[in-house]
Amino acid sequence: MDVIVAGTIDVISEDELAARIERSIKTGIPLKVKQGFDPTTPDLHLGHTVSIRKLRNFQDLGHTVVVVIGDFTGMIGDPSGQNETRPRLTREDVVVNAQTYKDQIFRILDPGKTVTSFNSSWNSKLSFEDVILLSSKYTVARMLERDDFEKRFKSNQPISVHEFLYPLVQAYDSVSLHADVELGGSDQLFNLLVGRDIQREYGQEPQILVLMPLLVGTEGVKKMSKSLGNYIGITEPPAEIYGKTMSIPDTVMIDYFECLTTLPADEIGRMKKGLEKGDENPRDMKRLLARTLVSMYHSEKDAVSAEDKFDELFIRKELPDDIPEVNLQCGEDGVWLPKAMVDAELVKSTSEGIRMIKQGGVSVDGERVLDKDIKIPAPGSYVVKVGKRRFARITLGTATNAGG
Repeated sequence: MDVIVAGTIDVISEDELAARIERSIKTGIPLKVKQGFDPTTPDLHLGHTVSIRKLRNFQDLGHTVVVVIGDFTGMIGDPSGQNETRPRLTREDVVVNAQTYKDQIFRILDPGKTVTSFNSSWNSKLSFEDVILLSSKYTVARMLERDDFEKRFKSNQPISVHEFLYPLVQAYDSVSLHADVELGGSDQLFNLLVGRDIQREYGQEPQILVLMPLLVGTEGVKKMSKSLGNYIGITEPPAEIYGKTMSIPDTVMIDYFECLTTLPADEIGRMKKGLEKGDENPRDMKRLLARTLVSMYHSEKDAVSAEDKFDELFIRKELPDDIPEVNLQCGEDGVWLPKAMVDAELVKSTSEGIRMIKQGGVSVDGERVLDKDIKIPAPGSYVVKVGKRRFARITLGTATNAGG
């Protein structure tokens, strides 16, 4: 119980969980612990790992972890926290994203002790009659008790009927799996409570809910999210993880240590007191956090290298030794900067390049560029920097001098 409850926002309820664990010990039958992940984007970020690490706690205690890949629910779209209807994903998008989720989850979970299930395997088999039966087990009044639905209803924002189905379908996952425990972020409370109610309606013992804190993003205010751009992806290069971690506000450092690392609680408590008293240097603590996170998802060697590169760029103010060299051919009037950035693989598209320029995140030879229409002249060689950590030395040649 100490291991399971540590770091949680709430457990509904601890008494039920204790009784279920006692029964598991007596019978030798492990608990079935479930969490669902809708593959709405291709990558997992550190915010997702808060609950995945708790799943690993359950695994280490001998229980069965079921990771539900929401390839079916992902096409509906979770309305949690949304002030408008989500756009529906295509089946193709969901399938591609789902595969990457499986690969990334096993950076934390033990693959040999994890059951991975796609919820389309049972939900796609439901007949229309089955859906009507499922819908009959919950009322519209109860749905409108949900905070985001209530706000949208009162402000005359549309609520599509299929959004009411989302929590019911998620609940049916628990019915299909006979889940003993379900994990989720604190923003998932309504969905998880519906799961308890629907399990009762189907004659099952209701699942225990383990609610985990929501990790704020790198700006220190809003929930970490890819759509907000305030995320740190667990598969990002070591230098990206290190640099993004160093950019977080000092005020959220302790939360990151508590939610994302295995440092002992007493050590984190000591650091917290040191910060409050002014005895600890926040920058040194942040460097420790950055090294720790890179080591967790890459290696200690990568962490040392990432720190050295960071110091090189932001402390010693030098260009990296391994700056990529890119040779491009163009007309005599030069090349449009966003296109050169794409050709140098600094951005994925010219639209991303334009956005970075407008945000002030692009410089040429140390000078910030704010004109999205700018061309860099040829012939010439230029150091182009995008964001804080992407560099390329772009050498331009023209068609007239290409052979000379």
